[in-house]
Amino acid sequence: PSASSPPGFRDVHLQALLGFGLLVAFLGRYGPGSVAISILVVAFAIQWAILIQGFSYFFLNGKIYVGAQSMVSADFCTAAILISTGAVLGRVNPVQMLLLTLLGVTLFTLNEYILLSLMGVSDSGGSLTVHTFGAYFGLMVSWILHQPHMDKRKEQQDTGHQPDVFAVVGTIYLWIFWPSFTSATTVHDNAEPWAVLNTYFSLVASTLATFVLSPVLYEESTLRMVQIQDATLAGMAVMGMAGEMLVTPFGALIVGFLAGLIPPLGFRFLTPVLCSRLKIQDTCGVHNVHGLPGILGALLGMLLTALATADAYGGSRTATDQVLCQLCALPVTLLLATLGGSLTGAVLKIKGLRSPPDTRCLENTVLWEV
Repeated sequence: PSASSPPGFRDVHLQALLGFGLLVAFLGRYGPGSVAISILVVAFAIQWAILIQGFSYFFLNGKIYVGAQSMVSADFCTAAILISTGAVLGRVNPVQMLLLTLLGVTLFTLNEYILLSLMGVSDSGGSLTVHTFGAYFGLMVSWILHQPHMDKRKEQQDTGHQPDVFAVVGTIYLWIFWPSFTSATTVHDNAEPWAVLNTYFSLVASTLATFVLSPVLYEESTLRMVQIQDATLAGMAVMGMAGEMLVTPFGALIVGFLAGLIPPLGFRFLTPVLCSRLKIQDTCGVHNVHGLPGILGALLGMLLTALATADAYGGSRTATDQVLCQLCALPVTLLLATLGGSLTGAVLKIKGLRSPPDTRCLENTVLWEV
């Protein structure tokens, strides 16, 4: 193992367990089960990612070299899979979740290798590789696993005071430590402080935007805590690609504010359409929190790349070349996520892999002793 440890490793690892683990505890009847599933996914995804990514990035002389950098890479992969599980939470059993993790980690590594190693895409904070891939991979799995009775049982997603408190704590953990996530794998010498600063300002702006817009969208004019918990994090997804670029604090505030508008609007108008028309059931709202802000972050990264100077990329690559690479990265990611998610969903529907009955989804008593 390597002796050096990136300063952001503890923060990145903490987010995977405490941040994402507690964030999914908002479901009133499935709080303990959702946290337990998150622990299972983290434990398995890290081991599988270390092995798969080891063959891609850290394999030398017949050995896989494990160090702090490989652990950070594994945590990035785990974050993407936890995002994916948010779309199907409460509707798959632990065996199905392990299979989803097995295939998801493999496809994540393939997408990451194509984008970062073959195409040379700049995406240190994972707007595409983590947020966009994780969200649309999970959504396609959810689409294949559609359960009709879920549409008529909205009351099972009711939240209580205790689950809400845990979810708020998870949100705060992610909110505080995400700048370290964005800056953990930056490659340029002066990129790390820019990544931290830009993510910092983007998060505060997206939080403000969510608090402003959320009560306006409903007749009661009240804040909805579940939406606040998730939507305040949109600012982190939008800065995954652009964070290490010179956005400036004012630019980060504007982009973060725009990103913060997406989740409330998505929860109000888009999520019902996805559920009723496309039959996509998104338990945790990953499309609004990670998918759409991740795409916005990718588009922002393309714009900033076009405005950058040629020496920012090194070698003979020009700004035009890099923009084309960044532009192609989005459809490549969406293609792998949608096709891979559809394939994974088909595997999870195999008769022997029994899901919880669709009339009793999102209940702890189906799979857990409570």
